[in-house]
Amino acid sequence: HYLNATAGTCEEMIKRAVFARELGVPIVMHDYLTGGFTANTSLAHYCRDNGLLLHIHRAMHAVIDRQKNHGMHFRVLAKALRMSGGDHIHAGTVVGKLEGEREITLGFVDLLRLDFIEKDRSRGIYFTQDWVSLPGVIPVASGGIPVWHMPALTEIFGDDAVLQFGGGTLGHPWGNAPGAVANR
Repeated sequence: HYLNATAGTCEEMIKRAVFARELGVPIVMHDYLTGGFTANTSLAHYCRDNGLLLHIHRAMHAVIDRQKNHGMHFRVLAKALRMSGGDHIHAGTVVGKLEGEREITLGFVDLLRLDFIEKDRSRGIYFTQDWVSLPGVIPVASGGIPVWHMPALTEIFGDDAVLQFGGGTLGHPWGNAPGAVANR
């Protein structure tokens, strides 16, 4: 479970992160689109300085990145996040509820986690990117994924990703306990 630190002000957000740390919560969550990039950077610095992981949620991204006539692609938001700071982010799944175009999704996933990526228009990478020493962000596959998607997800994302099974576990047709056993 992540403690959501997203708040209306940076001060309140940091108070929530401090509270999470006092409780021993190892991961703080921030919705970087509603919270803002500057607030996200402040929280990222606090988390790094205090031994907390920062999970990034991207609620509202579809309003920005899924519009054909306006907005911007998620790869732009992914680059902004990498510069702003975070340890892992919801990145879609390619399969299941949050499916997307495989090559395009893997393009922005690689922008998030690799130090260097070559231009590859088929994957939505329009110029070579050298991140030098800027830390990467681990993709999180999440969103109602059931256990039977695990082979496809590991084939798509490899072992440098987080597979998060919440609703897919709790929504198992035989109940929560069989869902948890299935994911073991």
